[in-house]
Amino acid sequence: MRGLICGPKLAACGLVLSLWGVIMLSMLGIFFITHSAVLIEDVPFEEADIHQDNPQKIYELYDKVGYNCIIAAAVYVFFGSFSFCQMKLNKRKDYLVH
Repeated sequence: MRGLICGPKLAACGLVLSLWGVIMLSMLGIFFITHSAVLIEDVPFEEADIHQDNPQKIYELYDKVGYNCIIAAAVYVFFGSFSFCQMKLNKRKDYLVH
C-alpha cells in the first residue's frame, strides 16, 4: 500500500495525543494571550521587568508565549491529520484482497 508509514495502533495513538495536544495548547495559548495571572511563573521575564511602572513588557512576553502555544497547537493539527490519514490507509488495506 503506497503511503502507509505506521500501523493502526501507532496511528490511533498519534491521533489521540494530537487531539489532546491541540486542546491543551490552544487553551494555554488563549490564557496566555488574555494575560492570566496564574501563569506568571511560566513567563520568561527578568527581575528588572517587574519593578517597572509600565507592565507593557510583561504583557508582550505573555503574548509571545501565547502565540508560541498557538503555533505548537497548529503543528499538532498537522500531525493529527497525518495520523488520521494513516488510520484511513490502514482500514483501506484491511479491505484489499491479497
